[in-house]
Amino acid sequence: MARKKKRKNPIVSFIDFLRDERTQFVTGLVLLVFAIIVTIAFVSYFFTWKTDQSFEWQKVLSSSDIAVDNFSGKFGAYVSYTLISNTFGIAAFAIPFLMFVAGLNLMRIKWLRFWRTLRITLFFAILTSIFLSLVFENLDGYLGYGLGGKHGYFMSEWLSTLLGEVGAYLVVIIAFFSTLVLAYDHILEKIKIFFIQYNPLKDDHSPPATFEEAEPGPLNTDESDDLIFETEFKNREEDDSFHKQHERISFEEVAQNTETTVSATKEEPSHESESKSHEPELSVQNSMHVKEETVKKNLPQEDYDPTLELSNYQYPSIDLLENHKSDDSTVTNEELVSNKNKIVETLANYKIQIDKIKATIGPTITLYEIVPAPGVRISKIKNLEDDIALNLSALGIRIIAPIPGRGTIGIEVPNQTPETVSMRSLIASRKFQESKMELAVALGKTISNETHVFDLTKMPHLLVAGATGQGKSVGLNVILTSLLYKKHPAQLKFVLVDPKKVELTLYSKLEKHFLAKLPDEEEAIVTDTQKVIHTLQSLCVEMDNRYNLLKQAHVRNIKEYNTKFISRKLNPQNGHRYLPYIVVVVDEFADLIMTAGKEVEMPLARLAQLARAIGIHLIIATQRPTTNIITGIIKANFPARVAFRVTSMIDSRTILDSPGANQLVGRGDMLFAPGSDMKRLQCGFLDIPELEKITAHIQEQQSFTTAYILPEVEESTGSGETGEVDLSKRDDLFDEAARLVVIHQQGSTSLIQRKFSIGYNRAGRIVDQLEAAGIVGPFEGSKARQVLFPDEYTLEQYLNQLQSN
Repeated sequence: MARKKKRKNPIVSFIDFLRDERTQFVTGLVLLVFAIIVTIAFVSYFFTWKTDQSFEWQKVLSSSDIAVDNFSGKFGAYVSYTLISNTFGIAAFAIPFLMFVAGLNLMRIKWLRFWRTLRITLFFAILTSIFLSLVFENLDGYLGYGLGGKHGYFMSEWLSTLLGEVGAYLVVIIAFFSTLVLAYDHILEKIKIFFIQYNPLKDDHSPPATFEEAEPGPLNTDESDDLIFETEFKNREEDDSFHKQHERISFEEVAQNTETTVSATKEEPSHESESKSHEPELSVQNSMHVKEETVKKNLPQEDYDPTLELSNYQYPSIDLLENHKSDDSTVTNEELVSNKNKIVETLANYKIQIDKIKATIGPTITLYEIVPAPGVRISKIKNLEDDIALNLSALGIRIIAPIPGRGTIGIEVPNQTPETVSMRSLIASRKFQESKMELAVALGKTISNETHVFDLTKMPHLLVAGATGQGKSVGLNVILTSLLYKKHPAQLKFVLVDPKKVELTLYSKLEKHFLAKLPDEEEAIVTDTQKVIHTLQSLCVEMDNRYNLLKQAHVRNIKEYNTKFISRKLNPQNGHRYLPYIVVVVDEFADLIMTAGKEVEMPLARLAQLARAIGIHLIIATQRPTTNIITGIIKANFPARVAFRVTSMIDSRTILDSPGANQLVGRGDMLFAPGSDMKRLQCGFLDIPELEKITAHIQEQQSFTTAYILPEVEESTGSGETGEVDLSKRDDLFDEAARLVVIHQQGSTSLIQRKFSIGYNRAGRIVDQLEAAGIVGPFEGSKARQVLFPDEYTLEQYLNQLQSN
């Protein structure tokens, strides 16, 4: 019997038609044409309004004999009469402007944000209509009711009667001003600066106090006084803080704030006797204390906004994703009844009776829950796994005996036509959109067709494994895309390790937005094994630096630290900075273990053990889940596992500590084990063209000047001895390296490595020798070493002296 094809819901089809990019483009084009026609009609109406107003519009619209003078015909004359004369007057030009903006947005030309522009423009149109009627009144019936139209005329009359003419003007002006302040954040700041700089109460005859005169000495920067120091943050090149935006109130404004206090203090009579000459000095010193308290009280207590530097950043739109759902992927009643009968028949052949059976349809599999008759052993059913698979002619079934918390036995049977779970459906789901998780990831759909969202910070690290072609790379893309849809570039950074050099290359477009890298590195995506080691070591240094900041701030984790920093309870002058989350993605972990072994495994294990609290989370993936790759150290520190289909039960036990991954059907079918429990999911599907659209959308926007710079790592010498460096055995490149660091005034190991094309170990030994010779300073963590020679001339004299000795 031929299976009937299920018809698609017409409402769903219509909604899909409206969401189609071509439909929206054509609609936008139509809106642009109408905007131009209406604009021409409005302009023409200023010359033809007397003629166009004299008609009875019901007769004009229904009769073909009556002609109008408007350039846009009857339509233009009627629209102009309605919107200009009977509504807003000249302010009606806001209507074609809004049509123009809406048309551009539908055509994917993001000139202005439509909904924000709509609110602001309508407010201004209403207020402009009233204001024009207040100023010009009726203008002897020009345009019918004057420049403000019917709305403006009657509203101005009502306000004038209620509040008087002066009161009406004040209300309209205040409404204009309030709309501007609510629409544009920076206007309020400019007003504050204006009143600070042009204080009318300031005595203009007193000599202005300069910044040097007003400075009371070094501010108290003890931890107990980590209040609100409104300074500009240092640049990333100086203190390794990544491009933090300038504060809204700069230090120069603080100086202006203090100017009045200091100048008032200096208003002492100049004819005081010499015996009392110390009194004005004492007065100035006392005023400094009063000034410092005044500054702290007067500064606005606004929260720090880490996204302010890229305040215009637009998150990727859901329209960049495609809907891959197929109409033919529905499980029919015939298939359900057939599978149920075969399961019951197979169990009956082995004299196993069941009391009840229920089916739950998922995207890839259908879960049949059975309740066995009393006295039936669960082990008997589990042993029939292969027999049930044979009778059902299924690719592979999985028996869950029992299902935790339900008191039933589950038999998972693959669907004949599996459904593709598109990434669009996951991102658009209410569960993901309304998620308040720190790092929300929409991984796929469960057996009950619910979107599964988890918080990466709660995992806190993820081990992904699966055979080639089973969806592992797509799964990584789904995780990364979920984070891109949820986080701002200032809040999240990626460290991407790709030994295959082709899997993660699309993310290179995000270098200045989301990626982190070592200093002086040209490529942000790490592909070389030696650089992977340095990157992991650098992350360990970053981890230690962050823990020091948490210790100084007296907090336990990154969330508490950032909350404290945003509320301005931590002083940036003490080294405090906003800490973004760092997600480290390592693809083809097996290749790294084979080539580097312990050099990769040990820093990874250290990060996995300690980095959770300071916001560094690891995701490692491999297609060879063997015990020599996924060692005991790795498994112990990666409690959350994702297993795609593998070839053997041994591999499944290596990943999940239980069988099951070898019975999956592939193509995104996976088992997710965040802890003790295990869930079967169908991973979302994200095609390469969709990913290209997302990365291109982010790349086109304003970015930081460089990628997030990780701290530089100083590697110890290969001998492992801790004794002093013997300068009599200097490297052949010692002199050239000394000249290089003095010219650049930067004692950097990576600079020497890059300029002389040598290995990292040799470059590290040269830096140790330069330190022992007194040319560069000691290692300072994430900062570059200080160069102790100001110029080449002084250096040459020292090198000659060193050679003579």
